[in-house]
Amino acid sequence: MTSLFTRRRLALTAVATAIGAASIAAIAQSGPAPQMPPMGEAHAHAKGKPMDPQRHAERLQHMQERMAEHQARLKASLQLTPQQEPAWNAFVARMQPQPRPEQPRMDRDAWKGLSTPERLDRMEALKAERDKAMAQRHDAIRSFYAQLTPSQQKAFDAQQGMGMMRAGMRGPGMHGHHDGEHRPM
Repeated sequence: MTSLFTRRRLALTAVATAIGAASIAAIAQSGPAPQMPPMGEAHAHAKGKPMDPQRHAERLQHMQERMAEHQARLKASLQLTPQQEPAWNAFVARMQPQPRPEQPRMDRDAWKGLSTPERLDRMEALKAERDKAMAQRHDAIRSFYAQLTPSQQKAFDAQQGMGMMRAGMRGPGMHGHHDGEHRPM
């Protein structure tokens, strides 16, 4: 004689097996998966080839629009006085991305031709350029921040903190969402 618990367990196992079999049948009938573009087309810029100039211009335009929107929100939240306007204008001008000198991107074959110490030297030189640009932006932020009242500093801190959170959580496995829609975590 079987217990009630054993009968329930057998019934649940049978139901789970039936659902699993139905799922497998549905997947098998759904047809082939959509094809991905060949790697050469999808990731041309990742292989050391320049990005399509039109696409690059569109991305740059989009980035500048987003920066202008962020600056407008920040300025509105700070409620600047007329005396603070020159500091704001200097801050905005110093925060603009500086044009980089055109340097041809090193392709994979050239990169493979470098020795490990040469690769390290090249990476350090590129990092030094990025660090210099970041230091200039940090200096601009510090000098503008010093011109703000304590309540404006709080508003600035709140705006910058949200921006850092959005910007920093975009990588694979992070909680950032790539569709531009904000979702609570």
